[in-house]
Amino acid sequence: MEIRHAERPDLPQITALFNYYIEHTNARFEEQAFSVESRKEWFNQFSNETKYQIVVACENDIVIGFACSQPYRGSKAFSETVETSIYINSDYKGRGLGKALYRHLFANIGKYKIHRALSGIALPNEASIALHEHFGFKKVGTFDEYAKKHGQYISSAWYEKTWKRD
Repeated sequence: MEIRHAERPDLPQITALFNYYIEHTNARFEEQAFSVESRKEWFNQFSNETKYQIVVACENDIVIGFACSQPYRGSKAFSETVETSIYINSDYKGRGLGKALYRHLFANIGKYKIHRALSGIALPNEASIALHEHFGFKKVGTFDEYAKKHGQYISSAWYEKTWKRD
């Protein structure tokens, strides 16, 4: 397995991972699959030279997971805040891949000015909660039944990490 910065040719496989989560889970609130074309602008926000990065885990040239840090909101007030996300191929869950991806991502973005990292976790998702807590994220609240997908209400727990630069 290799963990590296994502590249443009990875986008179809990253999109396929998103689409799995859209179709089979409540982790993504969209009800319609993404096209690769529709994800290009989102992908363009990442750079290996900023705090907004995306890394992929590959096995035999197949993307089996990715993690990213992206702007929380567009306002300058949030310029030192990142939102992190992680998606793992369901066949690879429980093998430490999430920890490896976050370790790699956090090492890459650690040299940039970050005050807080945030992550929203659609509930229930004990594995994601455990992963985030492992990396020092603390629960700051829950948005109770604030979204609806396929007729079902979804709650999300929000976590934050005080960023400490070495």
